[in-house]
Amino acid sequence: MTQKHNNSQRLKLDMTAGREASLERTEGSQFTTPGTKGVEFATPRAKLIEEADRAIRTDLLRFPKALAAYEALSHDSEALANWDMANYITVRKLGYNDHGRVHSWVTGAASLAILELLLETGVRGDVLESGTGDIDDTYLVVLIGTMLHDIGNQVHRNAHEAFGVMLAMPILERLLTPIYADVALRTKIRGFILHSINCHDLNPAPLTLEGGITAVADGTDITKGRGRKAFALGKVDIHSVGALAVDQVVISRGTHKPIEINVSMNNSAGIFQVEETLAKKVINSPIAKYVNLTATTENGSSQDLRIVHQVRLEGKGFVKLEG
Repeated sequence: MTQKHNNSQRLKLDMTAGREASLERTEGSQFTTPGTKGVEFATPRAKLIEEADRAIRTDLLRFPKALAAYEALSHDSEALANWDMANYITVRKLGYNDHGRVHSWVTGAASLAILELLLETGVRGDVLESGTGDIDDTYLVVLIGTMLHDIGNQVHRNAHEAFGVMLAMPILERLLTPIYADVALRTKIRGFILHSINCHDLNPAPLTLEGGITAVADGTDITKGRGRKAFALGKVDIHSVGALAVDQVVISRGTHKPIEINVSMNNSAGIFQVEETLAKKVINSPIAKYVNLTATTENGSSQDLRIVHQVRLEGKGFVKLEG
């Protein structure tokens, strides 16, 4: 995860089956979302949350308000249950990719990496520009908005953004009241967070820089770890196959723009995920002019890695056949 000081560290998360992960820290200014590249690790699902938690806490060391809010959110029973129910509906009932705790923590860490890179180059968010708060408040808005963005999926995928706003209200009241004694300030901070939740899926498009960061951070979690469970449960379509084709998404300091996002694919089918998920969010975000996005197929050979050997249409969808 990027840091403003010179001895910043690179956070690298490698995804394995079942959203399991291993973490590597080296010098540099880079964040890598979970994606398999080389070795498969056998660490439990909780390990990924643990490593993302460590990265988030490292980034928040200088921001006590944001850290306090994150600490409270991480142990909030209602929030934890919301993430679990959102994941149950999306994965088990709809056959979609992960939308639960792991997605929340991974995108939360990614959002801080993006925010840090923007601040390094003097880009100021709406919390600062509006005179509402300081950088600490900006970190709080970005992280909490990103981590809560998908909880509305527990009601239904349709209109999940609006449902998320409603479900976030009591959680935010508990989180923000001890931090912001002034009701007017607390209401404004809450407003920025609710905007990020409501606009993360471009329905409607985000208007604030903080909302744009949440949308793009959400779009970076497109690697095969996120889609493997849906695929294993029998979901065979361009969404699940495209997700399995993406190995890594790396967020780093750009040369000509503040942010460079590089997507590594093992199969060109991954371009669907890049175009339909990540690119759309970059294009329709207030941070679009600060981002370069590239996607490359790299698997060490001249041919794409085969994901599906044979499928058969059954009912309204395809099922994969062994072979």
